Amino acid sequence: MDKSKRSFLKSKRSFRRRLPPIQSGDRIDYRNMSLISRFISEQGKILSRRVNRLTLKQQRLITIAIKQARILSLLPFLNNEKQLERIESTTRTTGLRTRNK
Repeated sequence: MDKSKRSFLKSKRSFRRRLPPIQSGDRIDYRNMSLISRFISEQGKILSRRVNRLTLKQQRLITIAIKQARILSLLPFLNNEKQLERIESTTRTTGLRTRNK
């Protein structure tokens, strides 16, 4: 096959390189809440490296920063909004029921 034909047979899908989530100027620190909050799920869990598209070193630094922020109570350990709603709704319904003797 000629080289001209070979280039035509290559994959027609275009590949666009994604931008890294952490820029070179960003400092990974427990005080940088805008950066840290991007790597936490709605439930308050630390997202995995594959989801974040981070390098191993960056993921370790993010994890340490999140844990430090949690200890200093800048971040909650978990987000209990759904659990609190469930508990409040059950207390309301059980409070309305009274026993008749």
